[in-house]
Amino acid sequence: MSTHRFVARAAALTAACGITAVLAATPASAHVTAQPEQAPQGGHAKIAFRVPNERPNASTVQVKVTFPEQYPLSSVRTKPVPGWTAQVEKVRIAPVQVAGTEVTEAVRSITWTAQPGSRIGPDEFAEFEATLGTLPDNTDELVMPTTQTYDNGEVVNWDAPTPPDGEEPEHPAPTLELVENTEGGHSHGSAPAPEQEHAEAAGSADDTARWLGGSGLLVGALGVGIGAGALARSRGARGKDAS
Repeated sequence: MSTHRFVARAAALTAACGITAVLAATPASAHVTAQPEQAPQGGHAKIAFRVPNERPNASTVQVKVTFPEQYPLSSVRTKPVPGWTAQVEKVRIAPVQVAGTEVTEAVRSITWTAQPGSRIGPDEFAEFEATLGTLPDNTDELVMPTTQTYDNGEVVNWDAPTPPDGEEPEHPAPTLELVENTEGGHSHGSAPAPEQEHAEAAGSADDTARWLGGSGLLVGALGVGIGAGALARSRGARGKDAS
């Protein structure tokens, strides 16, 4: 085998190993989540449902969040989202006590639908904010199954609760952890401001890009070093043979 062919194969092998390591470090695909992840029992909270578009060739045009019947919410207020309409569905229920208040009508779901020309495109995400209340005080979590509809007709159900072992299912439902209300009364949770979230997301993406870039440079340097070492040894061996 010629020296140049050996060097080329060594460099290719090193690069392939580096690419495999980088791909292995790529984060898992995102899913619909509720932000923040905690809220006080028996209070009200502003929640942002964060919806990433996971399809490279389709866009999200509808998001529907469903609330559990066994833990009825008496009220919901949605924040306007440019280019989207929000529809709140309410149902009559048998009288039930929620945090000391009798509730006879509960919010069943919120559906956000894109208007013509609006959508969540590939490599994009959107946040849909709503104020929820009164939150139940007899459970430590609120599981909110969500459907995500794409413009090609595909519907993805984010409805699987997290099992006791904590292992994340393939399509986890957005979940709000309910903690003891230490402030008393109707305390309000707060979702991060969109500008802050976008800045944090951009910073995280920038850090990831820098890390991957640094890894690529390191892999490249290792490949060059291996190739150069092999070439030097080959030349040394030819020199000894010549003498």
